Amino acid sequence: MSTTDTLRTERRARLFTRPFVLLGLAELAYFAAAGVAVYALPLYVTGPLGSDTAGAGLAFGAFAVVALVARPFAGRATDTRGRRPLLLAGALLCAVCMALMPLAGSLAGVVGLRLVLGLAEAAFFVAAVAALMDIAPRDRIGEALSYNSLGLYLGLTAGPPLGELLVRGAGFTAAWWAAALLAAVAAGLSVLVGETRTPGPAPAGERKLIHRPSVPVGLVFLASVVAMGGFLAFAALHAETVRLENASLPLATYGVVVVVCRIAFATVPDRLPPLRLGAAALAAMAAGLLVLALSPTPAGAVAGAAVMGLGITFSTPALFAAIFAKAGPDERGAASGTASASIDLGLGIGPMLLGVVAQSVGIPWAFGAAAGIALAGAAWALVLALRVRAT
Repeated sequence: MSTTDTLRTERRARLFTRPFVLLGLAELAYFAAAGVAVYALPLYVTGPLGSDTAGAGLAFGAFAVVALVARPFAGRATDTRGRRPLLLAGALLCAVCMALMPLAGSLAGVVGLRLVLGLAEAAFFVAAVAALMDIAPRDRIGEALSYNSLGLYLGLTAGPPLGELLVRGAGFTAAWWAAALLAAVAAGLSVLVGETRTPGPAPAGERKLIHRPSVPVGLVFLASVVAMGGFLAFAALHAETVRLENASLPLATYGVVVVVCRIAFATVPDRLPPLRLGAAALAAMAAGLLVLALSPTPAGAVAGAAVMGLGITFSTPALFAAIFAKAGPDERGAASGTASASIDLGLGIGPMLLGVVAQSVGIPWAFGAAAGIALAGAAWALVLALRVRAT
């Protein structure tokens, strides 16, 4: 074996380090807590608190708005204070808010706690992405993102069934306390991860809240999240419309495809140019959405969800790799905050806008509009890829 091969092997062996595994477990615990809340919150608001669906929507919306506003500030703090303080603060805030939920005797109390949870999520998620970029070898960023994202997906997948089990078996208080315990576990694991930021000289001038080099690729990521949000919002309703016996099957298919393919094809994002792979991923998302729109049958619903999942498999790792290629070690928090703001925008604004389309002309047309947004994102990714090639 040549010296080059030996060095390459050594670099590849450093991905699954202790901090990398602990960070993934911390994210799994944190997002499992969030998943419990996804199930319990609307039932808690409309049940024991005696509010209505509008109140449940307000509680969810308050969280997203605060998270969106807080992400750039969390990014700057992550770059100046370090990754571990933000990870720890976010997880502990989450634990405290979940533990206090049973004491919230009104909708206003729940909304207040959800506002703080928005701060917690912004701090934890932004710092977690920045820490991952610190830990991962430069030639395995895409693979690291593929594996690391499983913590989020598995946590949000396992959390709701756990919440349902606890609510039905022991009541809402047990569910909220279990969520608090999971967040506390995330805090403990965050301490064990340690500080990943490499201290360096302070940059000249004031640090920016927005990492401007991330914005062009961030628009591609926003298009992918809007398209994904449209799918998630209307997949179950579409399944009922086409008389699919198990209305959750398209969502389950989507989730399984994403998890399995991110494991099976984890190394692909490091082998291909990230913007070109991102464009192909958004094109696949558009294809899946068009299958849903043009084939209003049970088979079409499942097939479209599977193709949609295949696109999501590669979109986030590819686009985040492209974003962080433009961010130095002391800019990763800002880049993380800028890029992850697309999640709040896409999952908040996307379903609302597409919901107007669905209400006006039907869900298939909403899927078609989402496909158009995905194709626009793919075209913009190709334009950016050509610019990179030209320079």
